[in-house]
Amino acid sequence: MQVIWMVVFIFVTFTIGYVGYSKYLSNQLVELDEERETPAHKYEDGQEYVPSKKPVLLGHHFSSVAGGAPIAGPLTAVAAFGWVPALLWVAIGNPIFGAVHDFMSLSSSIRHEGKSIGYVVGEYIGSTGKQMLLWFAFLLIVLVIAAFVFLLAAVFDAYPATATASIVYLGLAVLFGVYLYQFQLPFLPGAAVFIAAIFGGVWVGIEYPLAIAEADGLPDGTIVLTDLVIPSGLVEALPLASELGPNFAGWALVTVVYAFFAATLPVWVLLQPRDFLTSSILYAGIGAILLGVIVGTVAGFSSVTVDPAGVDEFTISSLSSGAAFEGFFHVDSLGIDGVGPLVPFLFLTIACGTISGFHSLVSSGTTAKQLDKEPDARAIGYGAMLGEGLLALTAIIAVTLAAGAGLGFEALDDAIAMFPAGGGALVTTLGVPTSAAVTFVGLLFASFLLTSTDTATRLGRYMIEELVGTPSSSFQATMRNRYVNAGVAVTGGYLLTASGTWESIWPLFGGANQLLAVLALLVATVWLANWNTNKQLLSTGIPLAFMATITIIGLLWISLLSNPQRIINEGTLNWSTAALALQSVLGVLLVGLAVSLLYMGLTNVREARAGLGVETVADGGQPDSDDREPGSDDSPGGDGTG
Repeated sequence: MQVIWMVVFIFVTFTIGYVGYSKYLSNQLVELDEERETPAHKYEDGQEYVPSKKPVLLGHHFSSVAGGAPIAGPLTAVAAFGWVPALLWVAIGNPIFGAVHDFMSLSSSIRHEGKSIGYVVGEYIGSTGKQMLLWFAFLLIVLVIAAFVFLLAAVFDAYPATATASIVYLGLAVLFGVYLYQFQLPFLPGAAVFIAAIFGGVWVGIEYPLAIAEADGLPDGTIVLTDLVIPSGLVEALPLASELGPNFAGWALVTVVYAFFAATLPVWVLLQPRDFLTSSILYAGIGAILLGVIVGTVAGFSSVTVDPAGVDEFTISSLSSGAAFEGFFHVDSLGIDGVGPLVPFLFLTIACGTISGFHSLVSSGTTAKQLDKEPDARAIGYGAMLGEGLLALTAIIAVTLAAGAGLGFEALDDAIAMFPAGGGALVTTLGVPTSAAVTFVGLLFASFLLTSTDTATRLGRYMIEELVGTPSSSFQATMRNRYVNAGVAVTGGYLLTASGTWESIWPLFGGANQLLAVLALLVATVWLANWNTNKQLLSTGIPLAFMATITIIGLLWISLLSNPQRIINEGTLNWSTAALALQSVLGVLLVGLAVSLLYMGLTNVREARAGLGVETVADGGQPDSDDREPGSDDSPGGDGTG
């Protein structure tokens, strides 16, 4: 099938969702009111609470939630199960599940002083629920770091030119921050220069590709650091070196070090300028790939040959899709040598792009504090999630073009390298040379991953600080130190990465992410039930019930079945088996926390329906309760989101 029909199908379902369902949610269920004062105006402080125009806030929110996961998940799912299940889950699940989740997380936050979902759940089910949710979110953050460290290492290992271009991009972001905040020079001329310089960085990457260590298929002229400054024996001793090669292992360690320093720097040094530059790459990349589908379909597509390092050279000769369905089981029925059965693992493998609990942290952590008018939540909460679905679509198209070229995926991590290949092939229809197109799409992928990795590390820092609270011992004071808590977060992520098996890391991350989405939907359901006994709960309750069932089954499958069997098959204690054991413990712990929170939340819903719930104000806002969280009082800044 021609991939243009995938684009048409997605646009139809997304248009119906936005024009119809989101209007009902906004006007009828949540009753957004343009005249009601938002927290951004009520608590405006010039720091966290700052009203932002809808297009500006939409751009910030979109770049914050649209990380590397909506690319990696579909790549993995298409390779494991085929493009039809992946496309259906994105096309239908996004507007019914994911966009509802993001919109409700944002809406509940703006009715509770712009505070986090942790604070909101604490208002209704108590401080114990709040602490449990914070612990759950922190453990998810560790998994985010693990997954994205693996992804970045895979991309840099396969595309040395992208590694160089990414380093140039980060350097430009730092210089842009100095330009704006230290020299206080004009924004628009600087933005134009630095965005143009990013594309210049693509040229630098092509001319000077970079690798940590020798690897199969490196382009001619690649600068290999073990030949110059790094002892090769040191890199070869790293975790992952024996399983995936020393170059992969070296890039994984470099990524961890980067995340540590990026998460401890002041936000103006890297985070703020980089987010702006990333959003520019995001819009250009998605637009170029989707436009490439249209141009290639209408004007014709010329064959493109791509040669990623470590993967056999292949030629994409048409815009026809690969296998529609790869089977109900990936590799075997237990998922020991693969992901496992389509149900539940399709729904865990594609998390971001369809529904993502991580978005609830962004929606209720920063976006709610900047919302200018309540109706803006429709475009920003619901609409931005549809935009992320389009990003997932580009990944589905990219990997299915590679499959259509006859490329098989001996290991699922081979599919990760297909986004730059397939996406780059589409960009060539716009007249861009193949090497530049592939390197640019690789930079698009890497920039998302870099943003997500250090943003997750920074959020992990904030969560540790809130869990510690006001220090009462030297240990607690130490844990509030930004270098210590950042070190804890990245070390945990690196240890989980050491399993070297994408088939175990990604579904575990997806399951944890989906389980946080379940808890965010639970918060929304609890809020609606306590707001008004006549409010229907199906819009949040149906996604909540489906995702809770699917996700708990998936996490228990990984933790109690497939990972233990992998350890038994390995037969020895090493980095890989230790990481698999840690993953299993983490999976069981996450399920235990989630089930406890679900019990407390659903008990509250039953009490609310019986007229015994927490009393809220007429517009579903702040509960009229004297049982405030310690240290929060009525302060709008007491949500711990940083």
